[in-house]
Amino acid sequence: MEAAAPLDEMVDGAGGFRPHWRALLGALADLGAEALAERALLIERFLADEGVTSLLPPPAGDAPPSWRCDPVPLILPAAEFDALEAGLAQRATLLEAVLQDIYGPQHLLAEGALPPALVHANPAFLRPCRNPEGRREGPLLHLYAADLARAPDGSWRVVADRTASPTGLAHVLENRRALARHMPEFLRSLELRRHRPFFDIWQEALQALAPASVEGNPAVALLATGHANPLWFEQVILARELSCALVEGGDLTVRDGALYLKTLRGLEPVDVLLRRQDGRTIDPLELESSMAHGIAGLLDAARGGAVKIVNDPGTGCAEAPGLAAFLPDLAGRLLGEELRIPGARTLWLGDPAARAELGEGLDRWLVRCATDGTIRSIRPAALDPPARAALLRRIAAAPHEFALSEVLRPSVAPCAGPAGLVPRPVMLRLFLVWDGQRWRGLQGGLARVLDGGRGAALSKDVWVPAEDAATIQGPRGSAVRAVAIRRTTADLPSRVADNFFWLGRYLERLESAARLLRAAAGRLGRSAPTPRELAELRSLGACLVRAELLDAETAQAGAAGLGTRALGHALLRAIREGGPVPGLLARVSRLTELLRDRLTGEMQLALHHGLRQLGAQLRAPVPEGQALDRLAEASGAILSFAATVAGLAAENMVRGGGRLFLDLGRRVERAQAVAAELARALDQPGAASQPARLEPGLRLALELRDSVITYRSRYLTALQAGPVLDLVLADEGNPRGLAFQLIAARDMLVDLDGDTESPLGRAAGQLLEDAQAMVREVIAAARAEAMQAELVLALPPRLRAMEGAVADLSNRIARRYFSLLPAVHSLGPTAPDAPLRGAA
Repeated sequence: MEAAAPLDEMVDGAGGFRPHWRALLGALADLGAEALAERALLIERFLADEGVTSLLPPPAGDAPPSWRCDPVPLILPAAEFDALEAGLAQRATLLEAVLQDIYGPQHLLAEGALPPALVHANPAFLRPCRNPEGRREGPLLHLYAADLARAPDGSWRVVADRTASPTGLAHVLENRRALARHMPEFLRSLELRRHRPFFDIWQEALQALAPASVEGNPAVALLATGHANPLWFEQVILARELSCALVEGGDLTVRDGALYLKTLRGLEPVDVLLRRQDGRTIDPLELESSMAHGIAGLLDAARGGAVKIVNDPGTGCAEAPGLAAFLPDLAGRLLGEELRIPGARTLWLGDPAARAELGEGLDRWLVRCATDGTIRSIRPAALDPPARAALLRRIAAAPHEFALSEVLRPSVAPCAGPAGLVPRPVMLRLFLVWDGQRWRGLQGGLARVLDGGRGAALSKDVWVPAEDAATIQGPRGSAVRAVAIRRTTADLPSRVADNFFWLGRYLERLESAARLLRAAAGRLGRSAPTPRELAELRSLGACLVRAELLDAETAQAGAAGLGTRALGHALLRAIREGGPVPGLLARVSRLTELLRDRLTGEMQLALHHGLRQLGAQLRAPVPEGQALDRLAEASGAILSFAATVAGLAAENMVRGGGRLFLDLGRRVERAQAVAAELARALDQPGAASQPARLEPGLRLALELRDSVITYRSRYLTALQAGPVLDLVLADEGNPRGLAFQLIAARDMLVDLDGDTESPLGRAAGQLLEDAQAMVREVIAAARAEAMQAELVLALPPRLRAMEGAVADLSNRIARRYFSLLPAVHSLGPTAPDAPLRGAA
């Protein structure tokens, strides 16, 4: 018997268009097929630049993964959507009742309504979460989603229940944002139900789940899986939409039976934890102890009522495919109702009756693991004879481990193609949240195209047209306690502060590398270097080696005038793929993603676009003979990028918190660089007998600190050691000088500690005094030129000691503010391979 043809969402059986599509079809006709295809590419680029795909971690050695949004939405009539919402609310209520029994008295197991093999063998059934004495406190299931497909007869069927940590809400928001940006004529054609009320309801519901003992506004945190997880983007966006803290396992600790967030100020209580981490790994003391991302003692804190976890860690067991076979009977038993939306017909092969019904008709089923919904299903009809025979043997050996689901032919919906609209099969995901009294649905959803093409995930925005008489739904408007005014920096999580600190350091390190490369390119472009220029190259080469932009052998050859061409090619390799400069860009990029929820929109876009443009520029082929030109161009682009980011940070970030640590990282890195570069610039052989040999080093020191014009405007004379050292080391108003960095670091450390006698602040102040003392000694000896030269030549060892002292200060900052985290950064002078906080 031939299978029925799939239903078309847009075209009815008589060849006409369904009424709810007609308004959009007019906009489609006005747009035309060619323009529609162009809009599809614009949406794809928009998501890559600003949306979902910019947050997805790229696979190792591969291009970033792509999430695409079709410009043509899937439209559901309001009455049909309301029926789906009501049916899924009933299903969520049923699953909550099943979970309450499984993790409570287990009457269903004792009475034979549910086979123990589907529960006790389920890897998502967490025995420590059970309360045998009765019903668990509060809802176990707080957020629920279901995957649905429309059968050829027009009815909707539930294909899968999502009860652990339903995903896809970020895609819903980003898809709507993308269509609003690039398909405005489509949104003008229909008035739609909005997404925002759902998130307002959800936010209020989370607040209401806090323990009754909580005074003031409850603290809600979203437990993320880390930026290396493909779902990181969703966690960032949800934390933003729900106005809750985005945390990872290492940010949290359990003390005295309560859950706390580790911040710079100390431990801050967490009252509600929105879980996006696998429930099986959430507490290594009672669950999977091999996992490194859990919070020891969390389940005990939840049992004691100090924190509410949603969804409950054990709710994933309701996703077992075999459970679907029993839901129709359980609905009558627990609710006294029939399921309003049936599931795809399912057989659990542990039941002899199901095995008898199977017979030889395996091809019309999908074979699934009965207890683990994360394992991919098998289509027997697609197997070759040996694989099919092996599958049958496995089923015969352990039938209770398998469930069969009927193969559905889902409906098709119009998708944009190169030549116009193309019908493709779609599956629908809808979302509901428990508001404390009833289930409330997101007015829309996510449609996944099952044949998206190009090996990429293709999704659709789901539209529900608004009705003029429809009631606008929102939160119940319960009283909100007044929020105490805060202007502190200490409530920043230690991990976030650490990431900001290292973002500042890597940005400064990138800028310093660009200045060194630009100085080298300018000197190597001269045809016949003079002895003075060779001396400058020698000092510059030492700075490049210290920054790990050049190897020592090539630097020595270039300084001797023997390998200037080789030196140019070596510096070009530093900016090419695999070199140190792209490595710094990669570290800045990863830290930017880690801090996505903490950066302003303008700053995040500036970083993202700037990094992409720099990466493309560094990867571009270099024509023969233009290596030095490319070096100069790349250096200028990096400096421009660094200036843009610094300006945005100064104007867009509140003075405190993340901005403070970003700036502190820059000041520490720049102070270290000033001391290191000046030590190498002044290390000139033979200068004791010929003080004029110091001039190339002094000139280089001014250039690297961008202070040449300031020096000329002040002194209008030849270079002298005293004025140069004063400008570079001791001038408190020079933003590129050492004194400026140390004063800024001192003031920030005093502000962080809230104590003018802060030990770290005093350490920075002592370094400032040491730097200014060096300059005073040189200036005091200015009348005796030889003595002054000797003093200047004695500075390199002292400056290297200063470099080490700044590194030690950085170590002390890390121990003071970031040591609550399990990993530590390598804090050497360059630390090119320092690990990133939050990286998995």
